Amino acid sequence: MKFFTQRRYFLAAAVCFVVVFTLATLFREGPKDTAPRTVGTPAIGGPFTLVDHTGKSVSDTAFRGRFMLVFFGYTFCPDVCPTNIQTISDAMDLLGEQADMVQPLFVTIDPERDTTEVMADYVSNFHPRLVGLTGTSDQVPAAAKAYRVYYSKYYPPPASLSGEQESGDEKAGEGEENSDYFMNHSSATYMMDRDGKFITHFGHGIDSEDMAERIRKYL
Repeated sequence: MKFFTQRRYFLAAAVCFVVVFTLATLFREGPKDTAPRTVGTPAIGGPFTLVDHTGKSVSDTAFRGRFMLVFFGYTFCPDVCPTNIQTISDAMDLLGEQADMVQPLFVTIDPERDTTEVMADYVSNFHPRLVGLTGTSDQVPAAAKAYRVYYSKYYPPPASLSGEQESGDEKAGEGEENSDYFMNHSSATYMMDRDGKFITHFGHGIDSEDMAERIRKYL
C-alpha cells in the first residue's frame, strides 16, 4: 500500500513538472506570429551592361526615372518576336503623351547574328522610342539570367533527312556549324518601375489595348 501511495506522489510531481516546464517555454519563446504570410515579388531584373543599336555601351541605370518594357528575343525570329514588339509599339501609340514615361527595350538573345547594325535596321520598323540592345557572349547571358529568361539554339533537321531525326532536336547533323538556326526562348514582356524593379509582366498574345490599359495603372 505504501508503494502505491509513493507512486501516486511521484506521478503527481511529474505532471506538475511537465506543466511548469511547458508554461516556462511558452513565455520564453513569446507568442507565435499569427500574421498571414505574403508571397514576395519575383526576383526579376537587375544590373546589366549592353550595347544599344547605335553602338553605345549602356547600363540599366541609363533608364532610371522611366518605366521599362523589356522584351528578350532575336531579329531572325519568324513570328513571336515581331508580333510582341508590334504589340508594344501599338501600346506606346495608345498611351499618347504618357508614352514619354515609358522606355521599351528589345534585348537580343542571339548576339552572334544580332550586331548593332542588324539591331538598328530591325528596330527602325517599330516605335521610334524602341531601343535595341545587344552585347558580348558574356553580357547577353548575364542580362537574360537577371530577367530569368530561358533560351537555347535550335537547329532544324535538313530537308534531306528521313524520320530518323525528329523535329525539335537542338543538334541536327552538321547544323551546329552554320548559322541556319532558330532560338527557343520565353516570350514575356516585363514591366519595371522607375527604379528598375519588377512590377508585372505581359504574356504573348495580349493585345495592345489591354497592355496600354494595364500600363496606365502604374504611370
